[in-house]
Amino acid sequence: MAEKLQDSYLAAHDQLYRTLRMRIMYGEMRPGQAITLRGVAEEFSVSVTPVREALKRLAAEGALSISVSGRFQTPALTNDRIEELAALRALIEVELATRALPRAHMALVERLQSINNAISVAVAKADAVTYIRTNLEFHRTLYLRAQAPAMLATVETVWLQMGPTMRA
Repeated sequence: MAEKLQDSYLAAHDQLYRTLRMRIMYGEMRPGQAITLRGVAEEFSVSVTPVREALKRLAAEGALSISVSGRFQTPALTNDRIEELAALRALIEVELATRALPRAHMALVERLQSINNAISVAVAKADAVTYIRTNLEFHRTLYLRAQAPAMLATVETVWLQMGPTMRA
């Protein structure tokens, strides 16, 4: 019975973590936006414990900052930090694309064209969140062909840290 409760807790924590991670990465949260344990717990109908664990995990990835008082918020990036993250993207994403292109096939090209069309629609509608989501989907779809999981994980962490600022 205790093992089943532990599995349930881990599933709730992991699902919550993934949902919040995507919200941040896709720019659904503004730079400097405060995130409260109780607010997230109420929204997802879970206890505060899995919320705290998910937020700590996101803070460890640089997606959130924690104040001295223990408050969580999305970081408001400085120009220097934005330039650093953009430089990382330029280095890693060029390498991922270089590795992916020899493995490209017609179905991949067609999928990328479809995603690119969705990006154009988001731009025409001035829908920043959909634009960010589909733009990252385009890049991730291409980069999966690189077969370089460590590089992909690294660039996704960069995207995560830039999410709120990309929207702004």
